[in-house]
Amino acid sequence: MTGTSPPASAAAARRNRWAVSFADLLLLLLAFFVLLQASGTRRDTMLSQVSQQFGGRAMQRGVELRAADLFQPGEALMTPAGRMRLSAVAKRFTGAGAASVGRLEIRSEGSDRGRQRFDDWDLAAARLGAVARALRMDGIAQDRLLIRGLDQRDGRVGQGQVITIAPGR
Repeated sequence: MTGTSPPASAAAARRNRWAVSFADLLLLLLAFFVLLQASGTRRDTMLSQVSQQFGGRAMQRGVELRAADLFQPGEALMTPAGRMRLSAVAKRFTGAGAASVGRLEIRSEGSDRGRQRFDDWDLAAARLGAVARALRMDGIAQDRLLIRGLDQRDGRVGQGQVITIAPGR
């Protein structure tokens, strides 16, 4: 044998080596996007922490309130205990630190399965309006309040509708 060519199986292995590296890259990208999607509910918190690591100022965290703790079942009427709880939340966004917070975003996520009189959108919209009016009565200027989003997801299991009050963007 005068030729020095390697066996055919070794040449095929060299040709296909790039496929293993490419498959590794694809799996890493897939894992990254799955992780990104799974952390969607904590996105604002995660972005705030990343911003702090790179010298940004800390964002004030929002407050999540279960609608069942604020309102009468199936209604947009606040209970006395819910009104007191919302007043306590309003104090966080008024006073000395209020100027640094800027706008307040009020969001609704999920739906209340105990509804009777309203459909999901009507009940969520009416409750968001009631929260905005209560915050306004507690001293937060109307031009600082921003009502956003009627997300129809079922929310976290067993929580029903969740109302979030957070610094706006």
